[in-house]
Amino acid sequence: MTGLGALIRRNIKLYFKDKGVFYSSLITPVILLVLYATFLKKVFDDSFRSALKQAGATVADSVLNGVVGGQLVSSLLAVSCVTVAFCSNLLMIKDKTSGARHDLAISPVRPATMAMGYYIASLSSTLIITFSAAAVCLGYLACVGWYLTVCDVLALLLDVFLLTMFGTALSSCINFWLTTDGQASAVGTIVSAGYGFICGAYMPISNFGSGLQKVLSFLPGTYGTSLLRNHTLRGTFAEMESLGFPKQVVEAIRDSVDCNLYFFDHQVSNGQMYLILVGSIAVLVALYVVINRVAGRRGAR
Repeated sequence: MTGLGALIRRNIKLYFKDKGVFYSSLITPVILLVLYATFLKKVFDDSFRSALKQAGATVADSVLNGVVGGQLVSSLLAVSCVTVAFCSNLLMIKDKTSGARHDLAISPVRPATMAMGYYIASLSSTLIITFSAAAVCLGYLACVGWYLTVCDVLALLLDVFLLTMFGTALSSCINFWLTTDGQASAVGTIVSAGYGFICGAYMPISNFGSGLQKVLSFLPGTYGTSLLRNHTLRGTFAEMESLGFPKQVVEAIRDSVDCNLYFFDHQVSNGQMYLILVGSIAVLVALYVVINRVAGRRGAR
């Protein structure tokens, strides 16, 4: 444990020492929130107004702003928890390019311990960013329309924590195979551009074709996004029902924004979503440790 603790402290210090990477990671969620609020807000707003008009219903602007704000915030956090993890996990690659990884490999530290040192340090650094982003997002909701309870906020923070663990485990498994800064930059660009679409953050999965919906239902990140949506929008949907909205209309809206997800026509409950997310984290962390052990044994031969 002493060796693991020393590795974690060393990796965290190196991450915060690189001010460029840290500040770019910290400011990225804020920039995304500004972009989302500037460009996507109108798209989501028009979509909800159109759906309500077709249902013959009207709603106060405060409630509508709460719905749109909840969707924006959940989208931002769903993407940031994974993309920021790829940024904070770059130390693993920098150690390879600088030769520090070779020095660590010939030390008495076991490969599994070294792997967990990178993972826990990256997770700790990423959590600072994602929890800061969550605080900014909650402030945004307080300005546009607050319908969250204390339980909703706590559940939202739990979702952010689990999605950050997932993003860190995923980036650890992928970054292990990268050996140059160019490869890291390319992978980071691909993840930043594509992850938001396949997890349903940029566009609800309900808008995709049935075949693609079934494919995306196998991806754990999809369920993390849905959990965030459920906890940011629960209060606004409850407010709609208290105003006399038919339950069928509310359920249709929940379907349209992926609060309700279906796995081959079977609705997935929140509890099942948590099981899928936690299970995927355990599998990815175990895979990451195994990869490091196997690579360490080969290097020792």
